[in-house]
Amino acid sequence: MAAKKINLEGMSLEQLKALSKDVEKAIADFTKRKRSEALKEIQAVAKKHGLSIDEIVPGKAKGRKSKTPAKYRNPENPSQEWSGRGRQPAWYKNAISSGKKPESLEI
Repeated sequence: MAAKKINLEGMSLEQLKALSKDVEKAIADFTKRKRSEALKEIQAVAKKHGLSIDEIVPGKAKGRKSKTPAKYRNPENPSQEWSGRGRQPAWYKNAISSGKKPESLEI
């Protein structure tokens, strides 16, 4: 496919940014489409041989590690929990600033 030559010199900054966004979206769409096509091909080959994808690639999908278990719970709203890692939630900060000990919030 022959690419159409675009005169970038005659474009304003806004036009160039819009063009860049359009190109990024086109690349993302292309990548998504190709991945989907590849997955369909893999599934078809697996099905042809009487297998499922889970049999070929057992176990959980790679990605984020499992969630760290909660260490603290908001006594006023038990659905709010915190692992003790990362940024302190507002309810935890408020409880500590009002004089509660961290131990009293532990699960």
